[in-house]
Amino acid sequence: MTSSRLDAEVRDLLHRARHGYRDNPRATEVLRHQVARYDQPLRVAVVGGWRSGKSTLLNALMGEEVAPVDGSAFTWYEDGPQPDATGYSPGHPPQRLAVSRSGTGMRVDLTGWRAGELRDIVVRWPARSLRQVTLLDTPAVGGADEQASDPVLQRVLRESDALLYLTRDARGADLRALEATRDGVVGQAAPVHTIMVLSRVDESGGGRVDALLGARQLARRSLRNPHVDALCTTVVPCSGLLGLAGRVLGEAEFAALAALARVPRAELEPYLLSAERFARGEPPAGLAAATRNALLERLGVVGIRLATTLVRTGCDNRVALAAELVRRSGLGELRESLNRLFVDRRHVLKARSALVAVETLLRDEPGPATGDLLVALEQLLANAHEFAESRLLAALRDGRLGFDAESAAEARRLVGGDGDDPAARLGIAPDATLSWLWETAAEARWRWRERAEDPALALPQRRGAQVVARSCEGLLADLAAAHAR
Repeated sequence: MTSSRLDAEVRDLLHRARHGYRDNPRATEVLRHQVARYDQPLRVAVVGGWRSGKSTLLNALMGEEVAPVDGSAFTWYEDGPQPDATGYSPGHPPQRLAVSRSGTGMRVDLTGWRAGELRDIVVRWPARSLRQVTLLDTPAVGGADEQASDPVLQRVLRESDALLYLTRDARGADLRALEATRDGVVGQAAPVHTIMVLSRVDESGGGRVDALLGARQLARRSLRNPHVDALCTTVVPCSGLLGLAGRVLGEAEFAALAALARVPRAELEPYLLSAERFARGEPPAGLAAATRNALLERLGVVGIRLATTLVRTGCDNRVALAAELVRRSGLGELRESLNRLFVDRRHVLKARSALVAVETLLRDEPGPATGDLLVALEQLLANAHEFAESRLLAALRDGRLGFDAESAAEARRLVGGDGDDPAARLGIAPDATLSWLWETAAEARWRWRERAEDPALALPQRRGAQVVARSCEGLLADLAAAHAR
């Protein structure tokens, strides 16, 4: 099933559901809202517990300091022609909020609003990263064991298309919370909308300079856990604090770090044992208290330790240090995962959101048309091969299946990783004739069917090959339909 066919079938199901619930005003409004959402930018929510680094990571992704604004509100970041913010409160009409520009971003003035009074804040910001994606900064999910019923998480699941779920160790309460994302038939069939982010990796392993390497090893171990693999498409380590510092590092901050790096290591180390010692001890390198506090806010004590080490070992200008901080943060890998697994596959995630909304309505408000609609939904899910393709793309990116580089590249291309049209999937010229497309797809189907039936291959590889072979069969079906027209 191509993306256009999936879109058409989901839209048809939404239309049938609206007709079936035409006498239910509340349900009609829910479905109308879902139809409107289908053509809007992808909604990606940044979710996690208290002090998990959500707002910092969101800023790092945008490359500018725009958040946080209110830890108790849902804050939406949308593309707009100029900086602008609007507050929404249950007891007031929408109200324009004052904004102020800074050298590294924007601040929203909440003077006059009590904590918790605003339910939603919509920030419009001219950023290329927001043209296809709306980012949602959420309040912290609860710390209780039974997080599945957490109202914040429940609203996130209703109103977003995809999640970046921040966790320290990919276990315990965080996994129990993510179980809520697999509720229902759609949740079980299409667990393709969550990237788990191992956050604050700069603090792991005692703040070692090779902390990201250890976090990557933890991510790979986590993906080998069937429980984790069933709840997300991939696990990516990332320090939002280091990533943001790299993206907005200024010359004055670099000069302060360079001054610290010139202090003999044995003399500097005692000051870097804790943030309190660095802020209140004797000023190393003659740095004023305000400068030291600014460095702590920008990098944290672990980040200062890393940055001074990097300056000593060759990052001797602001540009070089900024680039290395971004690289060490894991932000590049996270942005690549976000683009490949979410943005490039947004039609699949939009379809999933619509199906979840229909299934929830059928379950919570059954009516005369419920039976027929549920059958239609289950049939659509059974034929929606795109969900299996999305799972396979994630596994191929992580190297989980063990395919050699050439096979992995071909598999990624055939399941739509390089584009959705037949020529892009088959890796041939866009102006290829229909017969050329057919012959290439038929050869690919034969090769991947053989892999799927090869007993010498490991089971995960055979299952991956089955997905690729079915993608080739879908291409052949689409080409046959095009020929018939």
